[in-house]
Amino acid sequence: MTEEPGVRRFTGVRTAALAAATLTAVLSAAPAHAHDRRPPLGLDNCTATACHFDVPPGTYDVRVVLGGETASSTAVTGETRRALLPETAVAAGRHVTRAFTVNVRTPEGEPTGPEGTPGLDLALGGSAPALAGIRVTPARHPRQILLVGDSTVCDQPADPYTGWGQQLPQYLGKGLSVANYADSGESTVTYLQSPQLWGTVQPLIRPGDLVLIQLAHNDKTTDETTYRGNLETLVAGVREKGGEPVLVTPIVRRWFNADGTLNNDTALLVNGLGVNHPEVIRQVAAAEDVPLIDLTAKTKALVESLGVEGSKALYLYNEKKDNTHTSAHGATVYAGLVRDELLAQHLVPKGKVRVGQ
Repeated sequence: MTEEPGVRRFTGVRTAALAAATLTAVLSAAPAHAHDRRPPLGLDNCTATACHFDVPPGTYDVRVVLGGETASSTAVTGETRRALLPETAVAAGRHVTRAFTVNVRTPEGEPTGPEGTPGLDLALGGSAPALAGIRVTPARHPRQILLVGDSTVCDQPADPYTGWGQQLPQYLGKGLSVANYADSGESTVTYLQSPQLWGTVQPLIRPGDLVLIQLAHNDKTTDETTYRGNLETLVAGVREKGGEPVLVTPIVRRWFNADGTLNNDTALLVNGLGVNHPEVIRQVAAAEDVPLIDLTAKTKALVESLGVEGSKALYLYNEKKDNTHTSAHGATVYAGLVRDELLAQHLVPKGKVRVGQ
């Protein structure tokens, strides 16, 4: 992992008293066996800015103790720039404990991208990071939230690009794991056809898992009958495995009319064939009795309320003149909208979600 910007060396994390009193860091491979005698791995596997744990692909619970002798403020990211824990302030001389569940897979980020580094990599960020303890263990019966989507959702490998699915894990607590199988450039057609995408995702779905589906941005040449049929195929495929599909309308593109409203075609994802993608998604959700997260409507309202200038920060307009892909800030805001809908529709339990961040 590359070093996060703005990090400072934390203090007091390796004192003997702290290690003896509060820090027990145990790492176990999944699955664990009685004869498995792996040596404990914890802070010895961390530097001031990062931790690496040599574990096989799987799902892991991570428990961190934050704080130290001086006031601190720590955020945790992992693997391919995934936000796992929002920046958390701790007063001087105090400690707080936080826990989250993380998906470790190969490829590490986008399914058609590079494999990434083996094991679990965590990076410590924030204005004054202080990690006092860490424990990583195989997750027991986690519930997966699998993401099927495009570049606006995926784990983007390079700053400043950031997908909303990349920011979603920070809003979820222990027991909920985001497995982001969104991939840049994919349409409903290409996603279903690819063994690295739907051919990989569908076998991973377990009873009770949520599968959030947002595909539209790249269906520029997909006719309405095909598009509708592809959505129905994805829904049926999720249900076949006992999972719960959730259809998500696409985030808007930042293209304004002269009157300050968003363009009805480009911004609201009506393709050259006249296919209104968000509306078709809404219709399929209603016909198939599938939960719907209307991210088009929610992002439209937000972007228009911010206006031409204020909405630039949500996208990469200033950096890349890009009105489609979100900045880290925008992806975080949009992930928060998804979080809110997961709660409002009772798709995830309130006790497993971080609110007010």
